[in-house]
Amino acid sequence: MAVERTELTPEGLRGALQGLVDYAATRGLIPWGDRVWSYNATLEALGATGPGPDQEWVLAEEPAPGEAVELDLESTLAELSEVAVENRRVEDTANGRDRVSMQVMGTLMPRPAETASTFFSLLEKDGAKHATDWFYRICCDAGYVRRAAIARNIQWSSPTRWGDLEITINLSKPEKDPRDIAAAGAAKATGEKYPACQLCIENEGYPGRGAAMAGGEHPARQNLRIIPIELDGERWGLQYSPYAYFNEHSIAMSARHRPMHIDEKALRCLLDFVDLLPHYFIGSNADLPIVGGSILSHDHFQGGAHEFPMMRAEVAETFTMDAFAGVEGAVLTWPLSVLRLRSASRDELLAAAVHVIDAWRAWTDESVGVVALDEDGTRHNTVTPVVRRVDEGGAVGGERYEAYLALRCNVTSDEHPLGIFHPHAEYHHIKKENIGLIEVMGLAILPPRLVGELAAVRAHLLEGVSSGADAAAVRAALDADPASSSHAAWAADVYERRAGELTEEAAEQVLRDEVGTVFGHVLEDAGVFKWDEAGRAAQMRFVASL
Repeated sequence: MAVERTELTPEGLRGALQGLVDYAATRGLIPWGDRVWSYNATLEALGATGPGPDQEWVLAEEPAPGEAVELDLESTLAELSEVAVENRRVEDTANGRDRVSMQVMGTLMPRPAETASTFFSLLEKDGAKHATDWFYRICCDAGYVRRAAIARNIQWSSPTRWGDLEITINLSKPEKDPRDIAAAGAAKATGEKYPACQLCIENEGYPGRGAAMAGGEHPARQNLRIIPIELDGERWGLQYSPYAYFNEHSIAMSARHRPMHIDEKALRCLLDFVDLLPHYFIGSNADLPIVGGSILSHDHFQGGAHEFPMMRAEVAETFTMDAFAGVEGAVLTWPLSVLRLRSASRDELLAAAVHVIDAWRAWTDESVGVVALDEDGTRHNTVTPVVRRVDEGGAVGGERYEAYLALRCNVTSDEHPLGIFHPHAEYHHIKKENIGLIEVMGLAILPPRLVGELAAVRAHLLEGVSSGADAAAVRAALDADPASSSHAAWAADVYERRAGELTEEAAEQVLRDEVGTVFGHVLEDAGVFKWDEAGRAAQMRFVASL
């Protein structure tokens, strides 16, 4: 992968360093009086000993509050990382450049203890939202939350029978540098694996590793700050996701590197989290393969300030449980099988949710393909839980507790070896990966390959319209093009149904709507109780058992 180099002159380097330090100082990342120290610390990170700053800059008075320096942080760090490469401070790879960029920003922000102290001071004085607003802002300003990269994601909303679903084609995570890939292939798997994973609290301040280093590639985390919080009497950490998929995408991770688990303890942790930060929702991936998320080895949750489509779903049925009179139960009109519990009593909601989870873990209904346990004791049933607090009108942050329990089952079959309740093969051209927490709630995270592939599909469909071709001819053209062949059957069907709408101006929107429809079908595949007569009867049998 060719890298376009921009060699800085001494004057250019001086200006870039002064601008970056002033950016940090005027955003409250460092005190104004630390500017010279920060300038020199940044020089050291770049492997440089000069040039020195302008005397006028050194003696400049602190500007009035609110006069923040504007800076293209991504471009400035890219320029400075080239200096580090030239000085042999880091290797000439994307990973090397990123490591030195994060080292620079790690020097230009508060230390971890200071960050936590400010957070809890704001929490006590001004409330949870003020505390998270401040913490999120410094994580963005320090470049840990990659705002510029996140902005490259392609996002839209698609109307479906389940309401408007949210779609994201994920372009924020950088592509692998071929030199990093080659180095990883040549590296020997030796040395201690530290940190054990990217969710461990020991990542805070970690310098990162190149692909050729012992232990393999690991991202730099010098500008990561983690707020120590307590959930169910244990230490956890609160941080933001560097490649956020929704507003204030946060992660709570156990201080211990241990596997995911969905049980009473996990639910107590979720409830403790929304008591600490009542304006955030919090949820957990399921704790089994296929229906779980991408990282099952470290106990963690995801939350933030976002209302997902699932949370706006209509109620199909209501129910009560005799043992939990203060809990309102609802079956949601949602492609996955989701039960929503609401109560003003935290303790009663917790007990009711645990009751539902325990009942589901033991539930078998072979008429709809649900099998709780294999003969050898292997379990298949679990839930994807989400918790938040709402008021009587449903607004976030109120006194009532709300738990969403998406029922999951990871059984497989000869027909569906990747999972009966997993995206089926006919939809793999759009989505093949696991349906985790975020997608359960109605936000699709789709792979970057779709940008080029859907562009090729669009071109073939428009060519078909222009030439007056029938669906079979368009299908043949789609099949013959490697960029569109995986989508051929689906795209030819779109052409047959909607050729009259396929203009230069409208074709992209047509395809986006059709992708949204596919995502709806993917979620339907993941639902254990389908929205047909047999599925409705099966779901109500389970609800009646509660």
